[in-house]
Amino acid sequence: MKLYIDGPINKYYVQTLCMIYFPGSKFSDDEEVGENTPQLWVSLNRNEDGTGVDVTARLTLGDRSAEAARHYDYRSDYTRERVEKIALGDAVTAVGNEITGYFPAWGMLTGVRPSKVASELLRHGHSKTKVKRDLNKDFFVIPKKASLATDVALNEARLIGTPDKKDCSVYVSIPFCPSKCAYCSFVSYTSRRLLSLIPDYLRRLLHDLDDIFNFISARGLNLKTVYIGGGTPTILDAEQLQLLLSCIARHTDVGKLQEFTLEAGRPDTITEEKLKVAVEYGVSRISVNPQILSDEVLSGIGRMHTVDEFYRAYELARNSGIRTINTDLIAGLPGDTFKIFSGSFDRLLELAPENITVHTFCVKKSAELRWTGENIYSIRGGDTGKCVDYSQIKCARAGYLPYYMYRQKNSMGNFENVGFSLPEHEGLYNIYMMEELHSIFAAGAGAVTKMVDYDAEGGVHKDIQRLFSPKYPYEYLDENGKVTMMEKLNKIEQFYTEKGI
Repeated sequence: MKLYIDGPINKYYVQTLCMIYFPGSKFSDDEEVGENTPQLWVSLNRNEDGTGVDVTARLTLGDRSAEAARHYDYRSDYTRERVEKIALGDAVTAVGNEITGYFPAWGMLTGVRPSKVASELLRHGHSKTKVKRDLNKDFFVIPKKASLATDVALNEARLIGTPDKKDCSVYVSIPFCPSKCAYCSFVSYTSRRLLSLIPDYLRRLLHDLDDIFNFISARGLNLKTVYIGGGTPTILDAEQLQLLLSCIARHTDVGKLQEFTLEAGRPDTITEEKLKVAVEYGVSRISVNPQILSDEVLSGIGRMHTVDEFYRAYELARNSGIRTINTDLIAGLPGDTFKIFSGSFDRLLELAPENITVHTFCVKKSAELRWTGENIYSIRGGDTGKCVDYSQIKCARAGYLPYYMYRQKNSMGNFENVGFSLPEHEGLYNIYMMEELHSIFAAGAGAVTKMVDYDAEGGVHKDIQRLFSPKYPYEYLDENGKVTMMEKLNKIEQFYTEKGI
């Protein structure tokens, strides 16, 4: 896609708006314009008297063309930046709607956190009804999505309370899997040669965890949650899992954590012996993820387990005594239909897991499925919208509350991912991570440490800095990886000293 921008415009924001209508698009100044290349001209001019902004947009696709001009006055309840983004969103979605005939359910909201605006409005004292109305009127969010965003924002606020600057969480990365799902873009390793790195990887990881937990203790920080993710953490055998969990237990009283999550994920890696180890060391939340209850669809996406194996793994998890079980489903998988998804969801509800997370199918750039030659991008999403709606209606009727939500680029129908929970079983790490309310110290390959200085009273992020670990396990294990960890700890120390935390 070709963009022509005039004025003080964030090019990235315009690109995200374009991808609502043209998912999977690439943007390059050097791109040659062909007959079917979408082209967008957009300009922004601030009025000389400082009272408002004018935006124009023109979109062409083949022999079709659409134009829109918008004027917005600045207003007291939104920052100038917010008003300008609304004006740009209004103009670009107007021409996008006209050319494609597609009217996105989330309107002009493009970010990862569609409930962010609702949270901001609630903090400014707006009622639930007014927030829903403003999302619809100002951002063109359809009513049921505006209601969902507002409910998520309210539940998040209730769960968060008033964060303390000394709060923190720890994320542990186990980037290995028994096989790679065709839609996955995470750094995860499946070959026998790379899996042979696990013993050395674990030794290095435990050393880094020692350093992180020592820093937390020395600074007197409040450790809220620990999350072991992947990859598939339960690819570790029982002895390796015990080494990892005992390291964490040695440094902290896990019984005082708000939450201790082991993202088992793949049913084909879950055993009774591993779950006994998890219980022994205080794991309070576990994920057992079927993705869909259809052997045919599972096989098609490279998910090397069966529906029966999921039921076996779920029963083991339920009988283990772990307090909270999360299950993931994905709406819109290749080969999926509304009948398959709704049937899967009904069967999942019969198990009564404490958490249910419903994802919308999304293929990232590095996913294998992207290279199959199939048209995997769909702005309307086929049955996906019906599947998402069905899950939300059924969850509400069964007493599950939506407590966190995020979106990804190029998802089917531009729909959302939502975490639902029975009361007092919410996945708190998910909220802390998504809303960036406190620092998250990350250990392992591909892990990202986020240092956060958050003003809880004003609901403002004063500063967020990210520190990246080496992406691949073999990089993480070499001498440069060790130096990176030392440098990271020094930067963390400097950040906390400068912020007076």
